[in-house]
Amino acid sequence: MKKYFSLVKFAHTIFALPFALLGLFLGFQYMQVEGLSPDKPYWQSFLLVVMAMVFARSAAMAFNRYLDRDIDAENARTRMREIPAGVISPQRALLFVSINAALFVLTAWLINPLCFFLSPVALFVILGYSFTKRFTALCHLVLGLGLALAPVGAFLAVTATFQWAPVILGFAVLTWVSGFDIIYALQDEDFDKAHQLSSIPAMLGRHRALIVSTTLHFLSAGLIVSFGLLTNGGFIYWTGAVIFLALLGYQHYLVKPNDLSRVNLAFFTTNGIASVVFAAFAIGELLLR
Repeated sequence: MKKYFSLVKFAHTIFALPFALLGLFLGFQYMQVEGLSPDKPYWQSFLLVVMAMVFARSAAMAFNRYLDRDIDAENARTRMREIPAGVISPQRALLFVSINAALFVLTAWLINPLCFFLSPVALFVILGYSFTKRFTALCHLVLGLGLALAPVGAFLAVTATFQWAPVILGFAVLTWVSGFDIIYALQDEDFDKAHQLSSIPAMLGRHRALIVSTTLHFLSAGLIVSFGLLTNGGFIYWTGAVIFLALLGYQHYLVKPNDLSRVNLAFFTTNGIASVVFAAFAIGELLLR
């Protein structure tokens, strides 16, 4: 089990899960404000959304590792990952992908018909991302789109209806994730160029890639503000938003074109804290209304 947790970097669930939970609680509030009765108890929706998140992300990450196994074997930074290191065979990794994808679709069916019918679309996006680095530098945006589905899907799990607030939150996640994925990809700029792999750093170089990342994070900041205004955010929400935006700025302070020594601190620690803190404050306000 530890091997498979490592394969899918289970700890990185911290990026998308808090936003999924925020979308979920936003759905709970929407149902209460509209005076609608949920199809199932809220605790059941909570459990099903968490399960769907875990299954979807596990399938996506394992498929990425499976598809990139030969590339990872040639990259000094990644050659000790589970498949190239021989810890998990490619066949077992692909079986793991299939099981998690099937469990995701089953969970979506248990949630509601809309989520079930949209589940193949979600799988297409999150599994398709793994191919994109082979032909487009916009792969970072596709990764962001995959994580952006989390708050929208969680909202649909409760309400079975589309609203602007979770969509705006989804776009905030898209630009946030795309921005920090570009920072992470700086480590492989030379490798990507040598192996004809596409990325913003490989296409534009470190300096301009960081400008693109900064621009995306400015857009993310604007969307976080827009989400707060649309949902009538109060003091608790704006406190969490300020912390989130400060941490966005801090990761750009940590990483410079000529100094990538703190990329991992900027990528995992800073963004992990930002995600949890923002979602905790935003959900806290929803619960106290």
